[in-house]
Amino acid sequence: MSTVAYKRILLKLSGEAMQGEDNILDFDFVTRVAETIKKAVAEGVEVSVVIGGGNIWRGRQSGKMDRTRADHMGMIATAINSIALQDTLISCGVDAKVLSALKIEPFAEYYSKDLAVKYLSEGKVVIFCCGTGSPYFSTDTGAVLRAAQIEADALLFAKNIDGVYTADPRIDPTATKIDAITYEEILEKHLTVIDTAATAFALENNLKICLFGLDDPDNILRVIHGEKLGTLLTKK
Repeated sequence: MSTVAYKRILLKLSGEAMQGEDNILDFDFVTRVAETIKKAVAEGVEVSVVIGGGNIWRGRQSGKMDRTRADHMGMIATAINSIALQDTLISCGVDAKVLSALKIEPFAEYYSKDLAVKYLSEGKVVIFCCGTGSPYFSTDTGAVLRAAQIEADALLFAKNIDGVYTADPRIDPTATKIDAITYEEILEKHLTVIDTAATAFALENNLKICLFGLDDPDNILRVIHGEKLGTLLTKK
């Protein structure tokens, strides 16, 4: 058994990174993600997950739409993705529970820290959905909040980009990847790595985030084993 760098993690998955060409989810890819999570669990890692909803709904898709209602739709999108991952994990032989910041029984159990930690200690994968349960907060903020509450050793942000860059590499060909950056630098330079509320919360609670690409799901396991991928975000 390989040595793992982190005993308890929160994995933040980009909904957009798991989107299929003709479907909201590429289920073959989701299965690859689930199989990677299964390997981590088999190595004794306690795995929790937050999935974004950008493959279904992102922000106010109409400029006239009320922000609160738009964000509620985004929360529902995260629940759909979470249930899909739960089903895939169970099909792969991994027990998984969905805990929601909103009461949406019987689709998911209502979140509590004690219940989440209990399930994790039993070897179950815990999937958190519906963000913080309040509008105006992104799933990035929901992820750092849950990570702090369950005392995760690290947050693994698996995105559709392989790290933090000096500029948007899709626009600026001179952009270079940054191996490590502090939350203070992110806030000072107004970088859109993760949202501002999430960055400030991670700073205040001294959380460690590794941001890397989800193009290869095995990257998740590589980071768990301590391999340096993507960009490391820490307090100064």
